Amino acid sequence: METKKTNIILFSGDYDKAMAAFIIANGAAAYDHEVTIFATFWGLNAFRKDQPIDVKKGFLEKMFGKMMPRGADKMGLSNMNFAGMGPKMIKHVMKKHNAMPLPDLIGMAKELDVKLVACTMTMDLLGLHKEELLEGIEYAGVAAYLAGAEEGQVNLFI
Repeated sequence: METKKTNIILFSGDYDKAMAAFIIANGAAAYDHEVTIFATFWGLNAFRKDQPIDVKKGFLEKMFGKMMPRGADKMGLSNMNFAGMGPKMIKHVMKKHNAMPLPDLIGMAKELDVKLVACTMTMDLLGLHKEELLEGIEYAGVAAYLAGAEEGQVNLFI
């Protein structure tokens, strides 16, 4: 039997959308799909480390770094962000209902061998360095994503 392939482009930097991407990825991996999450643009924030990493950057790269959330747990909501109150409220409700927070979903994805790929072109545009991203991330361009997507049975853009 041929292995089914699921490919997800994570473009959004919103906490709730990233959560949906990882819930779908983990579910597909649990059903023995070969899963890839290709993070580009604001979706790369889910792959950022929480702590600042000392790397040499130009002025614009430093500005992008300061304006973007540092790590999955700092991402805002797509709706009802309310100057940062929305994510606090949703995390409280999630905890009450024993729902897994985004950083834990990312950890689970790694355990389930979901391939996490950072878009190198976007990293260059936003001034992100490999040292600033989580361990276990792969790096590739759009051609690599397209090669995988061509074989995929499920292709999602989130």
